[in-house]
Amino acid sequence: MPLADRPWFRATWPFAVALAGIGVGAILSSALPGYFVFLAISAVTAAIAILGLGIVTGSAGMIALCQLTFAAVGAWIVSLLNVMQAPGGFLVWLLLGGIAAGLVGILVGLPALRLRGVNLAVVTLGFAAAADVTLVQIQFPGSADGTAIERPAMFSNDRQFFFLSIIVLAVCALGVFFLQRGRWGSSWKAVAFSERGTAAAGQSVQSAKLTAFAVSAALGGISGGLLAGQVQLPFASSFTPLQSLALYVLAIMSGAHLIDMSIFGGLLWVLVPELLKRWGVPQDWGFVVFGVLGVQALTSGTNLGQGIRNLLYRRADRRTANAELSALPPDAGTDAAAITTTTTATVDEAALDGAPVLTVEGLTVQFGALKALDDVSFTVPAASIMGLIGPNGAGKSTFVDAISGFLPKHGGRVLLGDRDLAGLSPTRRARLGLRRTFQQDRVPPSLTVGAYVRFVARRRLATADIDEVLAFFGCPPARSRLSSVDVGTRRLVEVAANVAARPRLLILDEPAAGLSHEEHLALAARLRELPTRYGVALIIIEHDLDLVRSVCPTLTVLDFGRVLATGPQAEVLANPDVVKAYMGETELLT
Repeated sequence: MPLADRPWFRATWPFAVALAGIGVGAILSSALPGYFVFLAISAVTAAIAILGLGIVTGSAGMIALCQLTFAAVGAWIVSLLNVMQAPGGFLVWLLLGGIAAGLVGILVGLPALRLRGVNLAVVTLGFAAAADVTLVQIQFPGSADGTAIERPAMFSNDRQFFFLSIIVLAVCALGVFFLQRGRWGSSWKAVAFSERGTAAAGQSVQSAKLTAFAVSAALGGISGGLLAGQVQLPFASSFTPLQSLALYVLAIMSGAHLIDMSIFGGLLWVLVPELLKRWGVPQDWGFVVFGVLGVQALTSGTNLGQGIRNLLYRRADRRTANAELSALPPDAGTDAAAITTTTTATVDEAALDGAPVLTVEGLTVQFGALKALDDVSFTVPAASIMGLIGPNGAGKSTFVDAISGFLPKHGGRVLLGDRDLAGLSPTRRARLGLRRTFQQDRVPPSLTVGAYVRFVARRRLATADIDEVLAFFGCPPARSRLSSVDVGTRRLVEVAANVAARPRLLILDEPAAGLSHEEHLALAARLRELPTRYGVALIIIEHDLDLVRSVCPTLTVLDFGRVLATGPQAEVLANPDVVKAYMGETELLT
């Protein structure tokens, strides 16, 4: 087993790296000249602020132009507690400043629940401008009478305080690392790629956005508190909107969702202005340099950190993922051979007599004068497989959106077991056991295969459980990056992840799209096993009638939003109205 895959190594290496960083900081605090120690403290505080920006912009994909305003909140709280001589000392004040900034971050993040892109950028920049005007008027507590912020006794001079800042950076980096590897981190990356996909996985989109803003702002507050301890008399000029904008551009350019790139960004924040000063160029030109680098990153679509990662991972991707893109489990050949275009799924009468897992009664969806669904009614027994077919425009996608909660305004009733789903959000329905996949790619490429499975499953999974479900569907190993696999493989991963969630009902919307004919047959073999192997009922929406006939014992046909026929496969496909509705596809039904 490679060293990187050993459990003890995965559990200990982040702490080893953090301790090594602290060791380097201890050496630098003794070796650097006094002026460079002060610059190094500035680089560390900037790195912590950029680390926070990496969460809200790099991971969660939202534009926030007020990071230094959150830093000002942290600095203001530290200054206030210092003037009040509050108990606990500087380290407690620093923590409270981060908490206060996090709470402000939640308030600023509320518009992100409805706004995106430039609109959100305008709101956050407006907040930064308003906060800047307010700070100029009220100033920081103690600044008028020159009350300096007291540093901890053990870290009273600049060298010692630099070492303290390194420790704080290491703790923050460890916290972000484990958050990024956990459910919060996965939700940030998922919501950046697809809000619908996030909600369908049972994760609240609102919670994902607000937690990203809260953690980002808290890190900003900690960086501001450190800055206050560094200068000991903070002023509003250190937290202007222009500096927040420059910090955002630097975060985008460096790829601040990567921890090491956040530290690199902090170094650039100090290094570029210092070089300009030494060359006799006004330091304000540093903002121009950051702007040019940011424009390059935005136009090219690749930041510096991600470009380096792509080079490092290219060989590993070929070895762990690309070599197995088209491979299904070793037993797929036997199963695939057993399924021919003339094979049809048989009806399990005992299963059909079971209690329904889904009951649809009079489901009606209307857009103006158009009825996309008109009085649709049927039931799906537990642990059964039903195919939902129909010509293009028949209402299949509308049906899926309606029962999964993405079209809440509709007539009729939808019951999951005996639970009425009326008024429930997609997130709540997913948590109750109604899962779906999408025609479009909703699998975030920034996650690994294993991280995505854990995120979608929403339950504790052992490594063996993940490996088993991935092997069953012929997916790449859990450590593989989703960005390195093709769309067809991501569809298989999406199906595998939803199966791992053990839902009561799983709706598969064209799961075989992007797969070869041989893979269609092998996938069909796997789908037939799901009810008995995992206890999940399936609704399969698919245009490939070879797959439908081989997997689905019962069918429901929609046409112009109405149920044209429903029942055992042979009866439905022989129905003259069904044949007529398909017209040019008639030969596929015979």
